[in-house]
Amino acid sequence: MRTLLALGAVLCSLASAPASPAAPPPAPLPARMADTGGGSQLITAVAADASATSGTVTWWDRRGGRWVRAGSAPARFGANGLAEGATRRQGTNTTPTGLYDLPYAFGVRPAPAGTRYRYARATEDSWWCQDNDSRAYNRWVEGLPADCRAAEAEHLVAYGTQYAHALVIGFNYARPVRMRGAGIFLHVNGRGATAGCVSVPADAMRAILAWADPERRPHIAVGTRRGPTAILRY
Repeated sequence: MRTLLALGAVLCSLASAPASPAAPPPAPLPARMADTGGGSQLITAVAADASATSGTVTWWDRRGGRWVRAGSAPARFGANGLAEGATRRQGTNTTPTGLYDLPYAFGVRPAPAGTRYRYARATEDSWWCQDNDSRAYNRWVEGLPADCRAAEAEHLVAYGTQYAHALVIGFNYARPVRMRGAGIFLHVNGRGATAGCVSVPADAMRAILAWADPERRPHIAVGTRRGPTAILRY
């Protein structure tokens, strides 16, 4: 009996002991990053590692000093995974990691309702020049310049599914470095992995365009969960 009473006292004391405080949830991803571009909107595109061809795109708002998730969707990356943007080479089918601005939007189809970004409608004359020998390297052109070979350019309307709606990612854009890469966009999914862009389902792309506000200076950060290309570095 004494043994039972002693055991009961121990159990009662354990039951009445204060529970250990739960670990606080991790801070939102943007709050843990080295840089978010200085605006109050951010898109993150995260893969498990540099060899992955899929991951997650999330778009965030900064409200009251805190980052809040506005939406999320599955994402696809380059057929050969991801590569450090500062050293990436053109033609490698890798998605460049880093933090980039979003200069403007475009599409084969009309801009989705609510789009506030400058939106360029692609026509039969619209090309994206990727010819390293051209003065128009990594630029949209209306009519193919004489120094930009068609074999080294994308005829935008030929990608009616992928480029139904898109945002230009400012990789190698402001001051293009030859052979670094051209034509990196956030666009609608095709049949599989991309040639280096980031892609999402069509409904997610429309939602992103309706959400993005250029006055809030949104950027996109592309990276991995860990390793040399970890998104927290950018």
